[in-house]
Amino acid sequence: MRYGERGYRKLIGVGLCALVLALGFSVEAQQPRRVPHIGYLIGVSLSYNAVRTEALRQGLHELGYTEGKNIVIEYRSADGKLDRLNELAAELVRLKVDVIVTGGPTLTRATKAATATIPIVMTQDPDPVGNGFVASLAHPGRNITGLSSLAPEVSGKQLELLKETVPKLSRVAVLGTSTVPGQAILLREIGLAAGPLGVQLQSLDVLGPQDIETAFRAASDQRAEAFIVLSSGILSPQIPRISEYVVKNRLPAIYSQPQFVEAGGLMSYGVNFEDLYRRAAIYVDKILKGAKPADLPVEQPMKFELVINLKTAKQIGLTIPPNVLARADKVIR
Repeated sequence: MRYGERGYRKLIGVGLCALVLALGFSVEAQQPRRVPHIGYLIGVSLSYNAVRTEALRQGLHELGYTEGKNIVIEYRSADGKLDRLNELAAELVRLKVDVIVTGGPTLTRATKAATATIPIVMTQDPDPVGNGFVASLAHPGRNITGLSSLAPEVSGKQLELLKETVPKLSRVAVLGTSTVPGQAILLREIGLAAGPLGVQLQSLDVLGPQDIETAFRAASDQRAEAFIVLSSGILSPQIPRISEYVVKNRLPAIYSQPQFVEAGGLMSYGVNFEDLYRRAAIYVDKILKGAKPADLPVEQPMKFELVINLKTAKQIGLTIPPNVLARADKVIR
């Protein structure tokens, strides 16, 4: 078969196109896929939040992600200096991470202000709707989704546990921070439980470290027989002082988080935050695979835990009733 000059040119052109395409496919096949980058923003130090951070990493590992291999986590911690949050959130946005995981409502707010496009996964939030992060739990509608820590019934259960532990209990002081979202709901639940239990409540508002001593004096003046300590960024750093006070005065106290019991508190009952952080990995995975935060419903707590410190009970001369001890998920002896 013979080709004219035009035929040869056409044949060469087709060959060159095929060669270019083949080389293109070869180069594309050789180029490694971009490793997803996750921003992780917390307000406390990484060491203080180590257990929860490990729960997130474990959740990612269970879904096939290995840090440093097929996923990169950009850690940013304010180390308790919350005025740095906006700066740290903006830094993660500049890095163009694929998704940002936040460790609480204050951090979510800072991240929300920094980006309206990068997906944000909340690990915990007491009131995502009230905070303006999502339109509703079922239909978030924006670039934010994740997990809510809202479980108002927990606070009433805390009072019930105190009453079971100290049957003659009649006056309880509640330490909280009124500016923390969701605390009004918790106080209402405690109030609802107090009536049937025959317990009088004293609400003590701690807006800063300087209010701790004032709260102690007020509790002493009202002869408080026990304490309920609600979670807040103000109260958490003060737990050593609170634990020292209640132990010195031989008063039972119940907290919302187990690390306070591990630090010397008597007992805690509340949401299992490790489970929330582990479940946050599921949201990260779905988003990395193309899901939109607006379409991923916010989930609520599924696991709760009771932790009791028998060493502290002995220090304050208290015997934990067998029926309470039997329900503990963890006992520190």
